[in-house]
Amino acid sequence: MADHKLQAELREAQGKNQVDKLRANGILPGVLYQRDGKNVNVQVDELEFNRVYGEVGTSTLLDIELSDGSKKTVLIKEVQKHPFKNQYLHIDFQGVRMDEAIKVTVPVVLLNRDEVRVQPSVISQMLDEVEIECLPAYIPQTAEVNVEDMQYGDVMTVADLDIASNKEITILADKADVVCTLSAPQDGSAVEEEEVSAADVPQVGEEDAE
Repeated sequence: MADHKLQAELREAQGKNQVDKLRANGILPGVLYQRDGKNVNVQVDELEFNRVYGEVGTSTLLDIELSDGSKKTVLIKEVQKHPFKNQYLHIDFQGVRMDEAIKVTVPVVLLNRDEVRVQPSVISQMLDEVEIECLPAYIPQTAEVNVEDMQYGDVMTVADLDIASNKEITILADKADVVCTLSAPQDGSAVEEEEVSAADVPQVGEEDAE
């Protein structure tokens, strides 16, 4: 059983016109993809989905309670967003079984990136997410690495992520892939100003006198 829940109704509306009417009424269409291939069309309240999605993202288990009384444990697989409006258009849910390993992408988080001891410095993040495989019960919300003590020239790799030592999780990326680097700031705009003594500053009318 997941810690988060979302109410959903079985969806009969199909086709662009009918689906557009749902969205106009604050209802989001979606599809629940299941391992047995029996996919289910669903619809959810837009405001409720926004709240839940903000809490679980795409790497946290979620229980969908359907209007027929059934309950499915899922992950939010994909969310289609309007190209220029701040609006979701469609959701894909992926059904999971607790006894079957699943592939999922989790976000990479740099812990204490604002507290790096070496200053001034620039931290560059090369990897924003990493794909893993594990049983649903072991899915982490994030893959983390502490960067507080990094020095100039240091490089953190996938092998440095906290999940790399978890035997229940298989990372589907090269352990040598770079996660982030730390370097000194490069200020190309800085120009050394020459000191000019007061005696070197020409006085008004001096050139005319010469």
